[in-house]
Amino acid sequence: MLKVLRNKKVAKRIWIGLACIIVPAFVLFGAGSMTGDKDSSGYAGKLFGKKIPYLKYKEALNASRNQMLMQFGDNLEDAEKNLDLHAMAWERLLLLSEAKKRKVTVSDSDVIDWVRSVPIFQRKGAFDNTLYMQFLEYTFRTPPRVFEEQVRENLILSKLFEQITASVSATDQEISDAYRRANEEISISYITAPHADFTKGIEPTDDEVREYFQKNSLKFKQPLSFNLEYLFLDGTRYNEEDLKKKLQSLSPVLNRKNADFNKIAAEFQAEVKETGIFSQADPIPGIGWAPGVINLVAGLRPGQFLPLVSMDKNYYLIRLKETKEPYIPDFDSVKDKVREGLIGERSVELAKAKIEEVLKKLREEYELHPKAVNMEKAAKTAGLLHGTTGLFKYGSYIEGIGASDVFWAVGQGLKEDALSDPIATVSGFYVIRLKERVPVDENTFAAEKEEFSRQLLQQKKMEYFGKFLRELRIKAQ
Repeated sequence: MLKVLRNKKVAKRIWIGLACIIVPAFVLFGAGSMTGDKDSSGYAGKLFGKKIPYLKYKEALNASRNQMLMQFGDNLEDAEKNLDLHAMAWERLLLLSEAKKRKVTVSDSDVIDWVRSVPIFQRKGAFDNTLYMQFLEYTFRTPPRVFEEQVRENLILSKLFEQITASVSATDQEISDAYRRANEEISISYITAPHADFTKGIEPTDDEVREYFQKNSLKFKQPLSFNLEYLFLDGTRYNEEDLKKKLQSLSPVLNRKNADFNKIAAEFQAEVKETGIFSQADPIPGIGWAPGVINLVAGLRPGQFLPLVSMDKNYYLIRLKETKEPYIPDFDSVKDKVREGLIGERSVELAKAKIEEVLKKLREEYELHPKAVNMEKAAKTAGLLHGTTGLFKYGSYIEGIGASDVFWAVGQGLKEDALSDPIATVSGFYVIRLKERVPVDENTFAAEKEEFSRQLLQQKKMEYFGKFLRELRIKAQ
């Protein structure tokens, strides 16, 4: 049965009205998940200051998993590596709360119509109740009443999405510009002045480095930092349910102000490890990148534990040992970084001055003989680099340069033989000249415009809804 769900055509028909619910979860949440350790009589967390009963959270978690099962079928196990079902459950609760405030409802007949229209519940083009019940029992393992309430919630969320994004539109000019950006190809020739080529010979004195630090001390401000203690619990030895039961039995100890972490570790035959001080912008030493975990750690007081953390099929029990507020370090502790910063800043200034000097000479030549401008010769004379590209589109990668966006945006606006202003990138400065342009085919555009417009509008709606959701998450704390 799972293979039927995996069929792309079937999945598309199932998800066409529900995709708006799923995509924000991938955008707004990381891969690490927080596993609640509350029992069925407790609460899992809070939204808008109100406690969310654990059973309600569990229902949302099951609904989220059923959504993913309908999307991925028997590929769900592999897909779960990049999903955060726990975060998706919280997002579901958040959006349902908003829908309730807006009095968004779905009738029983709407639920019935949707269920009867799903291809996987049909045989020979008609709804088959026996097949439906088999899917619910053996694939979703969900009672009909529960599944149908999940469908009702999904349709409510779909209505909420349409309500929030109703004002979003796309003009003909936006559609034309977006289509051109997606399909027009150009190639360029360029001169570049990489910052790294101008560091040689820059040797600031100690006094200059100290003065630079005094004037730019905020650049070296250290962000909020933490020191964590944690237990690593191998996923091949433990499963989530057993760990939750174990932690529930230990809750009196875990909630104690000065809990003995070593004693707790002994219960798991594990060793307490310590990260050492690291900033919130860094990966967690010994654990890895986990922005969601860091956000929760920031809300703890020293001595408090996080709920059980699940990452890459392993588990972590984490306690905040120490918080270090943002601070400006003393000069001696960051002297080498300050020196590097000063050298880097001066190399940027030198690279910029050099590219502007070359551009000035090229434009003087251009005024006399536009066709006679020789960028390769000018680059060689100035000791800079020259190159050309093949055809590329907006959003592609240019070999040896990097992301194409800024080069496409500037290049497609250049007149024949004209030279661009200096283009600043992370690695250096560029001056470009349009080499070739392959415009969009107007007949192809006319044939594809309707479908392209639909996709563009949906993309704009998703971006608008994503912004709305981010703001809602902040309000919900």
